[in-house]
Parts: sequence; structure tokens; C-alpha cells
Amino acid sequence: MTDATHPYDALMDITARPKAVFVRGAGSYLWDDSRKRYLDFVQGWAVNCLGHSPPAIADALAAQAKRLLTPSPAFYNEPSLKLARALVESSAFDQVFFANSGAEANEGAIKLARKYGSLHKSGAFEIISFEGGFHGRTLATMSASGKKAFEPLFEPKVAGFKKVKLNDIASVEALINDNTVAVMLEPIQGESGVWPATDQFLQELRTLTAAHGLLLIFDEIQTGMGRTGKLFHYEHTGIAPDIMTLGKGIGGGVPLAALLATERASCFEHGDQGGTFNGNPIMCAAGLAVLEQVGKPDFLKSVAETGLLLESELQKVSARHGLGGVRGRGLLLALDLKLPIAPAIVAQAFEAGVLLNAPQVDTLRFMPALNVTRQAIAEMIDCLDGILTKAGAARRVA
Repeated sequence: MTDATHPYDALMDITARPKAVFVRGAGSYLWDDSRKRYLDFVQGWAVNCLGHSPPAIADALAAQAKRLLTPSPAFYNEPSLKLARALVESSAFDQVFFANSGAEANEGAIKLARKYGSLHKSGAFEIISFEGGFHGRTLATMSASGKKAFEPLFEPKVAGFKKVKLNDIASVEALINDNTVAVMLEPIQGESGVWPATDQFLQELRTLTAAHGLLLIFDEIQTGMGRTGKLFHYEHTGIAPDIMTLGKGIGGGVPLAALLATERASCFEHGDQGGTFNGNPIMCAAGLAVLEQVGKPDFLKSVAETGLLLESELQKVSARHGLGGVRGRGLLLALDLKLPIAPAIVAQAFEAGVLLNAPQVDTLRFMPALNVTRQAIAEMIDCLDGILTKAGAARRVA
């Protein structure tokens, strides 16, 4: 598709997109090339943790770009060393490998677990993952995912992944055998509709994996960097995994991800893992700016409080319109619509200047900036309430 202004057909057609072309962003708002303003409760799928084009990140990028773009990952650079140290000091992990995307970080976690199995578990290589999970779009991360739409794609998949049910510890225990090396999961499954693992289940999983000498891998691509009111979701549970992956929010809008591991699990040898842009100083400078803001106790407290406000407002909407429950934690929430109307609501909200997300046909997902204001929440709720009111009236007439 091409028009006089934009050659849309030059991009591969991999997803349905509205024709609006965004040209500017600030905080919780975006503007398209017709100067229409949109309130953004998607934020790049939880990527823009500080909103669009925050000064702290913009300034860090500009300053680093004037100093050094990249010396290549064959050499150390200052921002990557500083960010790695800051992440280690803020977490339960000892070492960091930087990547460019969440999928790449998860691919690294899979490789690290298999390396561990080859060294310490007599060649064990199987990883137990979960139905409904989503870990990325490389062949290995698609194979680890429990997304039904992935099952017929790009066969044959990478072998060695067994799927179990979330919050069912017996189903995990039943699949452990001599070939098992790790269990991998999202603490909150985002793409399947924001389905949380309970804290009790995660604690039981830690006990089970420790008893069998298995690695526990948390994919915190979406839940990490303050999204649930703690810097990392595992902090809610009183336990820590052996490996954790970060992405999305860690770069605040630029391509940055990280694989973190304990000293015990950090078993890569020279040549096992790498990448041309891994630990790029510009991206790591952005990561430092993000961590400096998001890691502050007052900021995290504000995220938790704002999350409770958004949850309360969504519950009120649900009660008014006879909808289902609200799921999630902090500022990663979902509203169960109980009907397959989510895509239609997303389309109507877009026309009204509000960006929402429908991970499933009966579910809306909310991923605003972590510093979203009460006013912005009220604006979104008013829009959603109006759409649901019209939809209810239409159903009653029909």
C-alpha cells in the first residue's frame, strides 16, 4: 500500500497496522503526522518505562554518541561496565551479558542452561516451560514458548522443551527426568493475557528445582525494571532464580536486553556467546539512565501506588459493565471482557486517540509508562467507559 506521503509497501507486511504515522512522543502521549494526539497505554509493549522521549534518556544518548559509538565487543567500554555493576548490585546475580532484544537474551539463557547441563548434569538439555508462555521469536525461543499460534510455524522446531501448566507444581514435577536441566517461565504471562504465577507457586518451584539440582530461569522481559512495583518481580516472592532475563523497559525505548546469572550458573567459556552490538555503549548509557530513575525506592513506591489506582479504576469499569476480573500486578494489568470484543474496543479507542492492546480477543492489556499520571489514567478510563457504554447499548438494541 502506498499513498502520496508514505510508501507503506516498502516495509514487509508482517502485521496489521493503522495508517497513522507517528512522528513525535512526550511522556504518555504520541502525535501522528496529522498532529492528532494519542494517549498511550501500550508504550511499545511496556518498553517506554519513563514514557516517550524522556529527557534523561535523550540526554544520555546524545552525550554518549558524541564520545563513543562502539569499540566492538572485543573490548571493554565504560557504560557497559557501569551498567553491569549496577545491575549486579541491585539484584541477586553475579554476572551480566548484554543483548539487543528480549528474544536474544532468552536465547542466551537457553544456551547457558544447556552449557550448564553439559558441564554439570551429564549432558542434560531439556527445559520445562509453560503453556501460554511467550519467550520471543527466534526458533529456540518460539520452541520454548507455549503460544498455540506458533505450533505450526517454521517446522521443525528446536527440540528439548516440555510444556506444563502454570501454577500446577505437580505437572512440573511429573516431567522432571535425567535429561532435565532447567525450568523457564515468565512470572506473569503477558502475551496470553496477563496471567500471573502465584507467589506460592514460584516459591514451590524454587524448592523443587533446588531439590533436583535444576536451574530456575525467570523471563522478566516484561515484568522487570519496576513494572510490578519492585525493580524485579522475583523480589515479591522472597526467592531468587539462577538466571533472569531483562528487555523492554531496561532500555527505556532503545534496543537493550540483559541476561543475568549467579556465579554458579555462569558457565560460558570464551567463544560460546557473543554478538556484534552486545554491550553497545550508547544503549548501555540509556540503560544507566533508566536504572538511575527506576531504581529509586520512591519511584518504585509510586509505581505500586499508581498500579493499585489503575486496578481500582478498572474494577469499577468492570462492575459498571458486568465484565470479568482484573489480573496482574503493578502497571502490568489486564481486564477480562468475557466477550470477544477486545479488538473492536482497541480500534474504537484508537479513533478516539487512546492506544490500548488486546493480547487475546476477550482481554485488554494495560502497560502505561511507569510515571503515568492520575490525569492520564482518568482520561483513559473515561474513553474506555464511553466505548463500553455504547457497546452495551448496541447489544441491548440487537
